[in-house]
Amino acid sequence: MWEVGGTSGADPSGSREGTVRTRAIPLTSTQPSHEETALLADERQGSGRSRDAKLIEPSRALALADFGPPKVGAGERLIRMAYRMGVSGGMLAAPFRKPAKPRLLAAVANPLPGDRASGMALRSGHFLVHGLKLPIMQVDFAGVARLAPPVEQAVHGFGWLADLEALGQADRNSRDGRDQITPVAERILGAWMQANPKPPSRPGKGPAWSVDNAGNRLLNWLVHAPLILSGPDRAQRHRIMEVIADTARWLDRNVTRGEDLLAQVTGWSAIVAAGLLLPDGRPRRLYGESGLIAALGELLGDDGGVMSRSPLGQMEAMGALVRLIACYRATRREPPRALDSILQLMVPPLLALAHGDGSLGSWQGSWAVSADAVSRMIAATGVRTRPLRDVRQWGYQRVSAGKSLLQFDAAPPPLARHARTGCASTLAFELSHAGQRIIVNCGGAAAAGGLMPVRLEQGLRATAAHSTLVLDDANSTAVLINGGLGNGVAEVEVDRRTLEGEGTAGSWGATRLEASHDGYSTRYGLIHRRILILRDDGTELRGEDLLVPQGRKGKRGMVSYAIRFHLGPGIDVGLSQDKQGVGLALPDGSYWQFRVGSGEIAIEESIWCDGQGRPVPVQQIVIQGMVSRGGGNFAWLLKKMG
Repeated sequence: MWEVGGTSGADPSGSREGTVRTRAIPLTSTQPSHEETALLADERQGSGRSRDAKLIEPSRALALADFGPPKVGAGERLIRMAYRMGVSGGMLAAPFRKPAKPRLLAAVANPLPGDRASGMALRSGHFLVHGLKLPIMQVDFAGVARLAPPVEQAVHGFGWLADLEALGQADRNSRDGRDQITPVAERILGAWMQANPKPPSRPGKGPAWSVDNAGNRLLNWLVHAPLILSGPDRAQRHRIMEVIADTARWLDRNVTRGEDLLAQVTGWSAIVAAGLLLPDGRPRRLYGESGLIAALGELLGDDGGVMSRSPLGQMEAMGALVRLIACYRATRREPPRALDSILQLMVPPLLALAHGDGSLGSWQGSWAVSADAVSRMIAATGVRTRPLRDVRQWGYQRVSAGKSLLQFDAAPPPLARHARTGCASTLAFELSHAGQRIIVNCGGAAAAGGLMPVRLEQGLRATAAHSTLVLDDANSTAVLINGGLGNGVAEVEVDRRTLEGEGTAGSWGATRLEASHDGYSTRYGLIHRRILILRDDGTELRGEDLLVPQGRKGKRGMVSYAIRFHLGPGIDVGLSQDKQGVGLALPDGSYWQFRVGSGEIAIEESIWCDGQGRPVPVQQIVIQGMVSRGGGNFAWLLKKMG
């Protein structure tokens, strides 16, 4: 059992208690047939054992993994304690020597290549953020005029240095290539330093001085130092080194005030990197390593997924660690074993959300991060492993069947203190076949502010933006401003089974997922239960959405419902004459049919966020109507033809 807390609708910092439970459910009489009308008739009550279907492999418990800070001697513990109390690194490292001048002790090999197209835009005078071109001359680096969060992160986090480096490496042996990009980096950095002459006393004084942006900025300055410290102006180089040292000292004092745990991990990573690459850094490194391991222990669940349940957050945490490990290698030091172990733990959950084309599913504000970006990140970690199938705290069930991949959100949304773009996506799913996305979620809330309009950010986090059931056009968990979540789903029950049996078409095998949530129980007295059965050949997905009454509120009145299936890009749809079926023509030439057991289907417009964080118009299948508060069930089938 997994105990979770949460928030109240009025106060994002409150608590929401809940559980994730795995329970054993007797198998039902389910004969996958090629007849479209056989839609899980006996699955509705979850009872009765089939003569043909039997349990092959029950869900297994996951092992726990604990990590501790690096072991140090008594002397190093005293140094770490003194540094935490405010004694300077120079005094602790060399008490009888003049303070060392700021300089870098090593050059770091960048482990994460940037985007060459973004580098070309920078050289042309623009920041390129999720398709949005923002003239550099129009940016307020002081942060008085607030920008959209992804733009602020790009500008003040200095991740664009990797894009410039990627542009310069297009002609690695040409000095002209470096000469063209170095002035661009120095010019932007000079404008930023002029707008931010000194750090504030504490975080929150503008976007430049959040712990997350400051940590990313310091890490990127250290990793990409040749781009900003190769100019002929000695005074400018000295000033840059002073700003680097000031930022490291600011993080020493303020890292524990980070906006969330991910920001703290980024800040601690930058502190350790500064301890490795700046003079008299041993006390700072010891201090930072202890804080980093502790923060990672709080950030990650037992299965290696970040507590925000966001694949984008997973990649950001991994990116901070791989850059830090590159700093260790540059100084010929071995990183703590815990960092390597944590990276090995973090890769499988990320791979669990990769579709057949290598790009990620759209979950918890993330977009369909491109396969190139994912492969670069995995290559930088040096970890070779398989994706996790049944990830409990990460919360996403993955089924691989033939050429099809199914992703299913079977856990409560993240707590407000973890969520940056929390989404009410419980019991939503995505399906792809041969790399082609068929059923998707809209995604992209974290990219709102680029080409994706900011006004859509809250709507992209809503239940209706995900492929699941919605009651009365209300979210299953309250979606609040600033990425927070309120009351709603507190408990999710999950059951996963492997089935096999004999039918008219011969033997068959399938994976059966069943999950339920209580997000609508308080308001409408109904529990939403979803059953998904994917055949082993990946050509047929059967589903049923059930509304089960709970308590007195579930016995009177009617409530509207809508079951939404957002379709992947490039899919042409045709509605059948009886309005109970839809034909889907995929870009790869394959043809699928969607059928419902009852009710009528409507085709509506939707939106999907692509691998670059840009909006793409798509369509969605909607089953909608009115249902009694006494409960109801809605069966459907998606099948590949031919």
